[in-house]
This record gives sequence, C-alpha cells and structure tokens, in this order.
Amino acid sequence: MVRRMANATGIVPFWKSYDRKSVLRFAQLAEDLGYDSIWVPEAWAYEQFQLLAEIALATKRIKVATGITNVFSRSAGLLAMSAATLDEISEGRVILGLGTSGKVVIENFHGVPYEKPLTRLRETVGILRALWRGERLSPEMSTLFDARHFKLEMTPLRPDIPVYIASLQEKAVKDVGRVADGWIPTFWPYQHFADGIAWLREGAKDAGRGEVAINVAPFVAVIPFDDVAMGRSLIKPLVAFYIGGMGVYYHALFCRYGFKENADLVRELYNNGQRKEASAAVSDELIDAIAICGSADHCRAKLAEWRSFGVDSALFNLPTNVPPEMTEHFLKTMAPER
Repeated sequence: MVRRMANATGIVPFWKSYDRKSVLRFAQLAEDLGYDSIWVPEAWAYEQFQLLAEIALATKRIKVATGITNVFSRSAGLLAMSAATLDEISEGRVILGLGTSGKVVIENFHGVPYEKPLTRLRETVGILRALWRGERLSPEMSTLFDARHFKLEMTPLRPDIPVYIASLQEKAVKDVGRVADGWIPTFWPYQHFADGIAWLREGAKDAGRGEVAINVAPFVAVIPFDDVAMGRSLIKPLVAFYIGGMGVYYHALFCRYGFKENADLVRELYNNGQRKEASAAVSDELIDAIAICGSADHCRAKLAEWRSFGVDSALFNLPTNVPPEMTEHFLKTMAPER
C-alpha cells in the first residue's frame, strides 16, 4: 500500500521565453512565501541543471527540481553525476524529475534513437541509485549497454536523492510504483487520480516495496481570475497543442476519462492546421477537469478538493508572457498557508 505524504506546493516556470533573472526573483519570493519547490523544465532552450545551480546559490530552503529531464539526451552516468553535483551545491535540496519525452524531440533534436523508452527509464533509475550508493556498474544493471566497472569517484551528499517520474500509461505508472519516490501526472483529470494511485500501489506491491511513500505531484494550471471564461481561454491553446501535437498519450488519456468526442475534434482541427479553431474547441468541461480557474477563493477551495482526490504536492505552472508583477501577484495570491 502506498503511504500518503504531507501536502506541499511548488512552482514551474515555462521553458519558452524563460527569463533567468525574473525566475531567480520568483524563486526567492516563493521561498519567502513558503513554497516547497521549484521545477525547471527543459526542452530545446536553456539547460536545466545550470539554471537550477544558479537558483540553488540564490536560495536556502526551497527544493530545486528538474521538471522534467529526459533519459535519452544524457546517459545514466551523466545524470547521476549532474544530480549528485547539484545536490552538493544545494546542500541536499535536489529532486530529480525524469521522463521519456517523445520520439520527435529525441531523434530530431538530440539525434538519439527513441528505443525501448520504458526499459531505458527503469534501468536508468536503477543505475542512478547504485552509483549514488557508491557501487560499481555491472552487466546485470542494463540490457541496453555494456555496464561495467565504473563508479562515481566522489561521495554524493545523499545516496537517496528523490526520483520522480512523469508518466501517463498504466504500465509506466506501475513502474513508478516499482522504482520511484514520486509520480508527476500532467493533465490527468483530477477526479480520477485514484486510478493512477491504484497502479502505483500495484507496482509497489509487485516490487516488494510495502508501505513506500510515493508523492503524487501533478503540474497544475491555476488561473485566479474572476472572469472564469477568460481564465479557461488562457489554458485552451496549450491543451490543444498537447492533444494534437504531442503524440497519442494525452489524446488517449482524455478519451479514457470521458472526453473522446472533444479530444477527437480538437486533434482533427489541430492536425488540419486550424490551430485557433482547435484551441476554441477545447471544452470548458475538459479544462475544469484538468485545471483550476476562478476567483482566488474558488482556486484555493478547488485546490483543497484536488488534494482530497490524492494530490500530495501541487506544482503550479507560473503565468507566461505576462509582466513580472503579475507573476509576483500570482505567487502571493496562491501562497501556501503556514
């Protein structure tokens, strides 16, 4: 059985139009306001470990997390080195968020074959754990390369750096239960978190992990505007992009939970080049299942409801393409109670 963890709140700046100096100020403000963590993404812009080192040196308490690091563009050995180095710089505040990313970015940007993603993810976690414990690599650790002999010639500050995994499919979520410390579901309809938690429980049981603590930590779009329609409209283009432009996983997720007709329509419009129409077609009901829009009081009450369905750490997406003052206002408005 998966044991629940204490509630926490983190922040996630967007990778496009990333302003280093502004995000540094947001991290410091978030720390002052009681936020638990900051999750820096990586796509094809800034490199996240260097950004997190910069943030770590400018803060004292807030956890610094990768949100998300793919397991193809860096070897397991390099990931172990990078995380251990950052953990030392931050004095033990690292969370390593991992995922498989997708075929297009892995093959056409990083130039690496997108093969056996779940196997690679699972074996990467095993290698990370072994290297952080000071063990040498051995052949049985990997079916993908000839792992042998090497160990880290430094002593990690912590041998058990937390590893969170972003996943959506049943098999992948069960693997989270088998090997990870946290699960990051993106755009998962909040009233159905119980399904994912059951898969976590099953994976943990299969691996003999017993009462392991697995943190359920979704990225959450929160728009504290009194104008609910306007708030929803800010989220719809991103949802349309994920349905139509990010492979099959998100479309399948929405179909599984009762939004097949809407997901089919959005995907058809998006793939026909009708991007504005695709955004407009995303239903209000779908947005309300995966995001929080409304007055500040409504958002806080709704967040409490999300937590009642199984959320441990709510990771807020920071506003994008707005003046810094608006982001600061958002952070103050949604600051966790202390």
